[in-house]
Amino acid sequence: MTASSPFITLSNGVKMPAVGLGTWQSSPEEVMAAVKAAVKAGYRLIDTAALYFNEEAIGTAIKELIDEKVVTREELFITTKAWSNEIAPGKLEPALRNSLKKLQLEYVDLYLAHMPAAVNEDMSEAVNSPVEDVWRQFDGVYKAGLAKAVGVSNWNNEQISRALSTGLTPVHNSQVELHLYFPQHEHVDFCKAHNITVTSFGTLGSPGRVNFTLPNGHKPEWAPAPSELQDPNVLAIAKEKKKTPAQVLLRYAMDRGLAIIPKSVHENRIKENFELFDFTISQEEIAKLEKSKISQRLFLQDFMIGHPEDPFADERK
Repeated sequence: MTASSPFITLSNGVKMPAVGLGTWQSSPEEVMAAVKAAVKAGYRLIDTAALYFNEEAIGTAIKELIDEKVVTREELFITTKAWSNEIAPGKLEPALRNSLKKLQLEYVDLYLAHMPAAVNEDMSEAVNSPVEDVWRQFDGVYKAGLAKAVGVSNWNNEQISRALSTGLTPVHNSQVELHLYFPQHEHVDFCKAHNITVTSFGTLGSPGRVNFTLPNGHKPEWAPAPSELQDPNVLAIAKEKKKTPAQVLLRYAMDRGLAIIPKSVHENRIKENFELFDFTISQEEIAKLEKSKISQRLFLQDFMIGHPEDPFADERK
């Protein structure tokens, strides 16, 4: 019997698994095998995005798993995201319907605005669409039943506040870069105060980020960053608990009440990233892990520089 992930309950009552499979930078061929391995290992949350160009392969894997009676659709939680050119005025519902067609699904469980900054089709120009207008589109697809929950990714607290001020569907989830060396306490506290669940991406410090290229061919220049997997306190707790450093970093986020979506295409690593339910990280251990006081964002998303809705403008000063 495979262990199953605990759940985090969204404000509308939808239950989201606390551990999912991330699929950023997973090629279609890789992701098919990864999704099948993950679901068979107990994962029920699969996280993708239009930008990842692998929704179609994930849809095929899901259909085959359902056809083989490994899992039912109702047991799965599928998250996808609208890229910046898909949140421009009038673009969102067609974009979601296109994602659903690729995923071979009638609905997604969670649909996120991947970034708050709208752009034109080829990303060559900014589109001045305030986040209030972006959120009105998400309210529309939610009320149309195309998504069981809606949320944001890479939005700052002020932008989320403006979305909430519309009085429409609440923001159900915020997916943000969050890891030991960028713990995002202020954002997590803000979200908790507004009954918004938080999903951490880059929970292991995203060692694979250096291979990424944007759809327009731009390859971001990533700032060098210390390896959290080599942090002395992480290594000490891993040794004490007979766990890997990666498992300690993942459990650190879970024990802060967050959902996690570690990415891998290797079956042994996929299984290892799910073996998190036989130990915990105490508040004292969390304090010990955070003693370094490092706070460094890895993903500054330079394509948003100068955009009226650049969420990181204050951090760039």
